[in-house]
Amino acid sequence: MKRILVLLIILCGVVAAYSAAKAANELPLQPGDIISIILPGEPAFAEPFQIGRDGALTLPEVGEVYLSGLSIGAAREAVRSAISKVYKDLSRLEVSVKQHRLVVSVLGYVKNPGPVDLAANSTVQMAITAAGGLAQGAQLDRLQLRRNGVAQKFDYKKYLDVGDPALIPELQSLDVIFVPASPLTGNVQIEFDAKTLSASGDAAEDGAAIYVFGEVHRPGTFGYKEGSSIIDMIMRAGGVTRYAGIEQIRIIADNKPFPFNMREYMDTGSDGLMPDLNPGDTIFVPQASDQVKVGARVVYVMGEVFKPGAYETKEGASFLDILANSGGPTRFAETRQIRILKQDGTVEPFDLSAFTEGTNESSLPMITAGDAVFVPEKTDMNEKSWLKVSPNRAIRIIGAINRPGRYEWSDEMNILDLLAHAGGPAASADTAHVQVLLPDGTGEIVTKSFDLKRFLDNGGHSRDLPVISAGATIVVPELPKDPNDNRSQWVRQASDRSIYIFGQVKAPGRYAFNSELNFLDLLSAAQGPTARADLSNVRVTHRGEENARVSEVNLNLYFETGDDALIPDIMPEDVIYIPERDRDWLEQPRERTVRVLGAVGRPGRYGFDDRMTILDLLAEAGGPSPNALQDRIVVVNRAQEGPQARVFDLVNFAKTGDFSMLPLVQPGDTVFVPNTDSSNFNLAMGYVRDAVSILSLVRLAVGAP
Repeated sequence: MKRILVLLIILCGVVAAYSAAKAANELPLQPGDIISIILPGEPAFAEPFQIGRDGALTLPEVGEVYLSGLSIGAAREAVRSAISKVYKDLSRLEVSVKQHRLVVSVLGYVKNPGPVDLAANSTVQMAITAAGGLAQGAQLDRLQLRRNGVAQKFDYKKYLDVGDPALIPELQSLDVIFVPASPLTGNVQIEFDAKTLSASGDAAEDGAAIYVFGEVHRPGTFGYKEGSSIIDMIMRAGGVTRYAGIEQIRIIADNKPFPFNMREYMDTGSDGLMPDLNPGDTIFVPQASDQVKVGARVVYVMGEVFKPGAYETKEGASFLDILANSGGPTRFAETRQIRILKQDGTVEPFDLSAFTEGTNESSLPMITAGDAVFVPEKTDMNEKSWLKVSPNRAIRIIGAINRPGRYEWSDEMNILDLLAHAGGPAASADTAHVQVLLPDGTGEIVTKSFDLKRFLDNGGHSRDLPVISAGATIVVPELPKDPNDNRSQWVRQASDRSIYIFGQVKAPGRYAFNSELNFLDLLSAAQGPTARADLSNVRVTHRGEENARVSEVNLNLYFETGDDALIPDIMPEDVIYIPERDRDWLEQPRERTVRVLGAVGRPGRYGFDDRMTILDLLAEAGGPSPNALQDRIVVVNRAQEGPQARVFDLVNFAKTGDFSMLPLVQPGDTVFVPNTDSSNFNLAMGYVRDAVSILSLVRLAVGAP
């Protein structure tokens, strides 16, 4: 009985495991899923494959196969169809889901932001834990789940309070969880703890919070709770200080101020004196002796100084005296853009940094009573505060640069300062063709080119650098990629900076070219000629000249002699063509070939040059046939005064070895080897004693194309 019970338990487990596996295989595939592909005899499929973030598997010798959203049956057919191009026997192919996974990105205020790989049933909390957990300063009640471009907010803090899974969304592959920062963390990254952060509020979000500031111990932003009163909010801010004017407390609601006399409320306890609070309201507790300092000798200092305010001045006080009296600029001050707001309404700029460096020839500005000195905040290019830089002080740099963007410009800078500030050109930058776009003041944009590579390699005078002014745009183009690798990228390369190479090279195509490269550099970039290349008849078409011309290049002769004069100069837009050896005879001009007719092994047209003789030609044509009249070979030369024929006795030459007997053969000539089976020819040759007399017999061959 016990054995039967054990067998039933095992059987139930097997059935449950089978049902779970079947259910897993019925789910649509998604990025992150691990797929098992079994193809006996192929070790490349021994390890499982994971679907990437783009929804595709990368299979050996096949490439990418898109499977996201398919059932396992459809995925099996897709895999079978893809690998059938490479693998033939697919009768034992098996495709199954080894494990469903989730590929999720966790960004924002977590310790290790980035993508995480999770089990299929993982939750938001597991994803955050996989990303190292929350960082100090994270705002828990405003987490976001971004899916397909739609952001869904949820209260993670409430989930941590009650533990209800319904409060957090379920995860899918490619989801993005974003953890925002508390509005109290500010714009500067510093080390702090939760106590420091909560000292200035509880990190409530704008629009759903109460703002308390003024004469309270801990001014800040506090979350609104239903039924909260002004007293509750002031207590949460640490209570009022001893300098507080509690009779003059103000509440700003719906952009309207409402007074609140806290002293009267404490004296009477009347609820009718207590104003209602709503999310977004502001509570201000002023000083008891709040007053505005005015007078005939007052100068105002505002902005990024340690002690902004109104200061009394006296006759003879300079700008530096007033600035020093206010504590001087802070480390966040933009001292190049100080503004003097004159009492008459005019604005006078002053560059304090240039003055201290001795590069500003102007003197210190004159400050009179009623003037205001404004020291602006330094621009942070990493945040939206870069918009504070006006167009007449900004310059743009785009393209293949490490940190492209919009930068503040000063006249003592040059293009090298700007490139250095932007992190320098990227590794793929085409520094030989930097473009400078300058406004001419009339609305037109003037474009100038600058060869930065040549300047860096050879040096030069500072006047060789292009003149840059505010409002300009610097474009650093990107070098094209190999057209064999990425056919969507090479089109970025302009024709006037390209060389074309066709024919018998291993990588024909369109290549970037500059004045520092030569013919051999380009041939090397194309991975060299193939084994079938005709190196003796290379052609270079020069397109950039007024009248197009073609250069002939004999690379074989160059490799034998090393004479650089044989290598032509090439320029952008030129075309290099390397023909094929033994190509169709119709492609070869008759002026460059010799015709071999009659009783030879392979009659036809053959390439010929000055280093060859009639013996080389006959050998190339397979030699005379057994029935050839080898003592009566006819050579017809194309001379200017007309065709001339001579008879060559190959048999006599073989006996004597006298090379002076060899007839001169030139391109365009015809060699005819007669056949003993031709009775008419034998009769004719019996009567012919002079080579000229057989000219009529081969005239057709001479005139043949």
